[in-house]
Parts: sequence; structure tokens; C-alpha cells
Amino acid sequence: MRNRCLSFSSVASVLSVAFALGLSGCSANFGTTSDTATQTAVHIHGIVHGGQQPLSGAQVYMYAASTFGYGGNGIAPSSTNASTSLLTAATGNPADGNGNFYVTTDAAGNFDINGAFACSPGTEVYLYSAGGDPQLAGIGVAGASNPAATLLALVGNCASGTPGAAFPTVTSVAMNEVSTVAAAYALAGFATDPLHIGAPTASGDTLAGTGLTNAFTTGLNLVNQVTGLPNPTFPLNSNAVVPVTTINTVADVLAACVNSNGVSSSGCSTLFANTTYATTPTDTAAAAINLAQNAGTNINFLVQLANNASPFQPFNSSLIDFSLGINYTGGGLSFSNGIAIDGSGNVWVANSGTLSVTKISSTGTYLSGATGYPTAAGNIAIDTSGNAWVTSGNFSVTKLSGTGTVLSVVNGSSGGALDEPQSLAIDGSGNVWVNDFENNSVTEISSTGVILSGNGYTGGGLNEPDGIAIDGAGNVWSGNFTANSVTKLSNAGTILSGANGYTGGGLTTPEQIAVDGSGNAWIAGGGFSVAEISNTGTFLSGSTGYFADGTVNEASGIAIDGAGNAWVANTFGSVVGISSTGDTLSGFSGYTSGGLNGPMQIAIDGSGNAWITNFQGSSVTEMIGIGVPVITPIAAGLSAFPTPDGSSRLGTRP
Repeated sequence: MRNRCLSFSSVASVLSVAFALGLSGCSANFGTTSDTATQTAVHIHGIVHGGQQPLSGAQVYMYAASTFGYGGNGIAPSSTNASTSLLTAATGNPADGNGNFYVTTDAAGNFDINGAFACSPGTEVYLYSAGGDPQLAGIGVAGASNPAATLLALVGNCASGTPGAAFPTVTSVAMNEVSTVAAAYALAGFATDPLHIGAPTASGDTLAGTGLTNAFTTGLNLVNQVTGLPNPTFPLNSNAVVPVTTINTVADVLAACVNSNGVSSSGCSTLFANTTYATTPTDTAAAAINLAQNAGTNINFLVQLANNASPFQPFNSSLIDFSLGINYTGGGLSFSNGIAIDGSGNVWVANSGTLSVTKISSTGTYLSGATGYPTAAGNIAIDTSGNAWVTSGNFSVTKLSGTGTVLSVVNGSSGGALDEPQSLAIDGSGNVWVNDFENNSVTEISSTGVILSGNGYTGGGLNEPDGIAIDGAGNVWSGNFTANSVTKLSNAGTILSGANGYTGGGLTTPEQIAVDGSGNAWIAGGGFSVAEISNTGTFLSGSTGYFADGTVNEASGIAIDGAGNAWVANTFGSVVGISSTGDTLSGFSGYTSGGLNGPMQIAIDGSGNAWITNFQGSSVTEMIGIGVPVITPIAAGLSAFPTPDGSSRLGTRP
């Protein structure tokens, strides 16, 4: 018995049953502290499977992610980020030694949550299964419980805002290794372990709440909640392709431990030994989270746990890494270049092939229609009002509203300002700074579309400037493609980096620049390394840059996540993570999933996902949970009041 389907086989049937039951709910309301938990009636039927066999006697809990503190890689478990147990004595079931209530699975793995539970508005909910007998000798044949067998399944927001609709689309949930993989990867940026998952939404941080909600939505997009099988594409976008084979492979790795006699089995010991980082996991859900947060290491040891007899097929026995990449096509994506994330987690992509901008929602759908918003597009940046600023490459910069309406067009001229605009960045005052590739200058534009710098700021080694970024002092960092240098200007246009800019340190054809919370600039260029320059002009990455050993290979794009780590898009088909201290985060080969084809630029969203444009592939790749949630848009990390040392909230969690 490989997978036992539940009684509801379609979304439509789930919806109809949900409304027929007349369930009650509470309304979503992020950012308040006055909301209190209310008793909410619910009936969820589910099944707990350990791959081939149902788990009998497993304890199933319902938890709400913490709204008081972040969980995540490197964050210790605490009362602040502890998830809240939701089931109460009203379910008619017992409590464990910690006072948390649960329901128990029968011999077929079935369970029912039927009764009242405490629900705070806006909380995100998941199920956690612990222990149970994997019935290795067959269903109904008693065996020993496996304490290492723990599984996760996402449920989502406990409140829809519609009367009679708590979890309006959920009446059946399959818990297995696939649902655990989906939860572990989607929540990797918020999870310390299975019982410490959260973000500080109760403190009024709406961005943190948005990121957590979007992460739950992503997890639900990856797996069919009823069958427990991977979705081949996103439910609401058939052009978003899910890496089913990779999900199956990771699920099979977990199954080698779940379908065993416990911690001492070879499956569990191999899994735990190769997912040990700060601490050694002792259960499969914790191991899955560790694996998701370190998807590029110990691959050869782990992949051996998957084979032709494993429960989830097809699988891959020769993976380079365990990253999960979603590949998006259509929606106007064509020779895609610039990419940016807005405050709602929507992704904006500039397409030079179709002369359009594609907007992808946080749920993975195209908000800009089948062909995108029509406008000449090369690079893109989002301001704090949610407007998109787009360079055209032909003497102009266009400002679009959040719905794609053209608000203004800033026109330049040949030989003057905006002769050939390239990259652009937005400062803390809302002014837009644009590199002019042809005119060897930097142009400043006000938030209302007025050119403030005449024909542009020049000098200081500016030579075919490409990438551009702003630090917390309001200074502008510009990469000079031809001169192999970086120029730093004050917000008044004064050159701060000498007559020729900063040179050396592994700088080769600088293409994109990102600035971290300390005011340091990270530069990706066409060579085999990434340079980091302090706010005072010192190369922190040494004389040759980070990873001159070939891990970085024709770097073209760079972004900073919420822990100050740099993520680099390599033109030859990989994504590399570099810690704030210069260590690799992505294994020996980088992450390669999701149809990477001529990666061009990269952005990190508020859920910790990395989004990469594929210029050659005319597509976008979303790598699930590889980074740390970060403030979006980038401009929102900058204050209107500059800091002397260039520090800011860039590269920090919301």
C-alpha cells in the first residue's frame, strides 16, 4: 500500500463539504495585539502515513505558528518562537505530559479533529504527528512504536473572515513524508524545529506576517493536501512547474527512517548524521527542516536512502543538490532580466523580449495577464508606495502603479541624461538613481519624475556603469563594467571613491551590486568571485574576492537576505550562497534546480525564497526557502534620515 487517498478527491468536493458543515471562524487581522483567542469549531479528517504503511497510534497535534518571535536557522528555540498547541479538552482526547492535547490514529492511520480549538485571528496553523507504529509486518499486525517518526502538514490560516468558514477549504489532510517536505522547505526561513516556528506579527510587524502567510501558501501549493502527493504544477498556475522528482527523493530519504524500528535503524542513523548542524536531530520532521536549510550538503550520503523500492516514485539517484526550484513560464516572460519584490511579496520581472513587465503574485499567479504590462523593460525597482520604476534602454524610465498603469515617463536624450539607462535603485527619500551606460554617468530622478542631476553625475571612474545600489548614508554605489571598478557617490553627486573608483579585490566587469545592513557593498561580476567592500572602501573579501575557486561562475546578479548573506546568480546555471563572513552556504556546486537557464538577476522575498530571472530560458525560477526572510521592497530598508556609517535595515528580517 503506497499511498492511501482520502475520501475527498477534488478541491470542489472539499469546498462543498466545508460549506455543508457550517464551520465557524475568526477574521484575519495582522499587526494588532488586542485580538484574543476564540473557540472555533472544526472537523478535519486525516490520515498519517509513513510512506508505504499507515502509522497506528500516532499522536496528532494542531499548532499555530508563533506570532511573537522568529524561528529559523541559527535561532535558538525559546518561549518567544514556540508554536502554540491549539487543541483543547473539548475534543474529548487526552493531553500529553506537557499539557498539549492530541488525537490518536487508528490501525489504518486515520484521525479526526472534531470539536473546538482556540484560534487567534490571523494565525497560521499546521499539524504535527509524533510516533506511532509503522506496522512493518503489515496493517493490523502490532509492532513497536517509532519515536523518531514525526511528520508535518500545513493547514493554513485558521480564519478566513467569512462566517461559518474556519479552514474553509480543508476537511481532509494527508500527513506523510511529502507533506513534511513541503512544510519544511516553505517554512525553512521561520522554523528552528517542528515546534518552534514563527514570526513577530503580534508586535504590529505586517511585513513579518505577510512573509509567514506567503510561506504557508507556498507550502500548500507544493502538495495536494488531500492525497499527500506533490502537485505537478501550482493549483492556480499551470505554468508554475513543481520539482516532483526532487520532492519524492527527499520524501524517500525521510521514509527510510519513518518506516523503521526507530533511531537505531540504519535509515534513521544515516538521516540524522547527515542533517546535523548546530544540533543532531532525533526525529524526521526536525531532520527535514535541517535538510531544507542546508540543501547543498551531504547529498551523496542522503540520496542513498532512496531507491526503487521507496514509496514515492519517480525519484532521482544522482541529484547535485536538494534545492526545490519552481519554474515559471508564460505570462509575458521573455528574455527576462530585472527582478524586484514588493511589500506584499509580489514579484516584478522586466522582460526585454516582449517589452513588458510580468507581475507574479505571492500565491504564484500572474497578476499582469497572459502577456504582462506593456512597457519597454530592462531593469526594475520598487518604491515604498508599491510603484515600479523600469528602465527602457532608449532614453527613458517609466513609472508604473501597482496595477501596471503608466504613471509617468521620464525622458532623456542622446548624449545627455538617460542616454542608455541600465540599473536603478531607490533611496530613503524616494528618489530614483539610474546608471547611464552610454553616457558614463549617474542620473538622479525625484519621486515625482523630475531629473535632479542635469545631464548626470560624472567622473570618479564611471565607465559604462551597470549595477547600482544605495547604502544607509544615502550614498550611491555604481559598478563600472568596462573599468573593473566601483564608484561611490554622495547623495549630492560628489565622488567619494577617488578619481578612478575602487579597484582590485577580484572586481571583474561588475554587473550588479547589493548593500547590506552594515553599509558594505557586495559586487557580482563576470568573473569567478564576488567582492565585498566596506563602507569606507576597504576590500573585505581579500585580494581575489570570495570563492575564486570556481563556485562562483560568471556571476551576474546578487541579493542580500535577512541575515546579511549574499545570494549570487551564476550565468552558467547555479545559485551560490555566501555568508556574511564569506563562507559558502550552498555546497560545492551551488543550487541548480528550477530550470535555471542563463540566470541573470536574483531577489529574496519576505519568506526567504530566492527568485531568479533566466534570460536564456525566458523564465523565472523560485527557489523555496534557501534564504532568510528580508524586508521588501529593498527601499523599505532605508530610512529618510541617513546614518553616518551607512548602516540601515537592508539585509535584515522584517
